[in-house]
Amino acid sequence: MKTAVIAVGGNAILRPGDSLTPENQMKHVSATCSGLADLIQKGYDIVITHGNGPQVGNILLRTEIASGEVPPNALDVCVAESQGQIGYMLQQALSSEFAERNMGKVAVSMITQVVVSEADPAFSNPSKPVGRFYSEEEARALERKKGWRMVIDKRKRGWRRVVPSPEPIAIVESTPVRRLVFGGEDQAEVVIACGGGGIPVISKDGRYIGVEAVVDKDLAAAMLANNIRERLFVIATDVEHVCVDFGKPTQKPLKRATLSEIKMLYDQGQFPPGTMGPKILAAMRFLEGGGEEVVITATEKLVDALERGAGTHIYRNDNSR
Repeated sequence: MKTAVIAVGGNAILRPGDSLTPENQMKHVSATCSGLADLIQKGYDIVITHGNGPQVGNILLRTEIASGEVPPNALDVCVAESQGQIGYMLQQALSSEFAERNMGKVAVSMITQVVVSEADPAFSNPSKPVGRFYSEEEARALERKKGWRMVIDKRKRGWRRVVPSPEPIAIVESTPVRRLVFGGEDQAEVVIACGGGGIPVISKDGRYIGVEAVVDKDLAAAMLANNIRERLFVIATDVEHVCVDFGKPTQKPLKRATLSEIKMLYDQGQFPPGTMGPKILAAMRFLEGGGEEVVITATEKLVDALERGAGTHIYRNDNSR
């Protein structure tokens, strides 16, 4: 069997500058799912994960607008809502592709919880911006009224709420995900899971409890891939290759690397936190957790990357090449 966990980025759902309309989102989702269907026709059984940045921000905005009229939803519930929303779009577009191509497949989206530690230092140092921009006066009022942590945006566009972004330590639903993706030669299910980094929960007194946080989507996808014992992890983004010396005259694409080589480049600061850094960190975590290969490439290059070697390939060691 050829299997993979594929993490699709935000550009698979919405492109920069596009308005957050259902029509725009569905247009891009349909194009993405056409490419994923091409890959599945090549014999791959896959798990798809996805981001939720603009969508969960929109959900929070609606909650704020309705404040006082309806009870507000906690952040973990908003993440769950975005999982359902985007999962529905991916599920519909994929199943439509399958039906049109007579593939005998069906997409299944799974509401997925991600376990984090209550002792994670991220809870005392919120860093992930969520929701809309505010003026400084509005931000100070929200700090007093709601106890939110507010910070000025790096590009000076305004003030935003920041929330904890703890490390994922387990995926609650990893067993059913594995059962579905490794169901056998004639299995029909294509799984969509861990959307938006998963719904953050802590384990306490034998129960799972949702927490006000968001989990990095690429780290959660890497954790899911490790939890289901997948060997191949694919990060679909908006560039064909990872580059070293990005933005400099010496910039060049990185086509092949081992875990030790990518660690060295990461430690040298080649992959900044706001750009490729989180993806490279997720790649390293996956390989350190037992995975064999990571592919990072543009969404439209998935088939070329997996069938013909395009994109950036990172291996656990030389023997994995």
